[in-house]
Amino acid sequence: MPRCRANKRDGSPCERIVGASQKLCYSHDAVRAAERRRNAAKGGRGRGSSELRGLKTLLQSLADDVLGGRVDRGDAAVVNQLLGTVIRAIEQERKERELVDIEERIAALEGTAKGDRWQA
Repeated sequence: MPRCRANKRDGSPCERIVGASQKLCYSHDAVRAAERRRNAAKGGRGRGSSELRGLKTLLQSLADDVLGGRVDRGDAAVVNQLLGTVIRAIEQERKERELVDIEERIAALEGTAKGDRWQA
């Protein structure tokens, strides 16, 4: 069975099996980079959006409870700070996913460039 001709980030050969007419797997094929970006964006949007929607609902509920006198303002301030930390963690995860995507795109482009020089 044919295997991908590209190398992984650590320099070791990719071990994914490819179709008979293919030379590169889905992850290393520069032609499919846009498709990978779209798929990654879809995955990131779904999870982050639901988390953020839940946090917004919780914050609105907290605000309503403070204004209604059901929650102490000091307690609400602490909860708000903790939720702010969660929001920053979600943003950090989003940035990390974006960075991984960029690194994969660069690796694919470098692999394509190396392949072009090798064939010349």
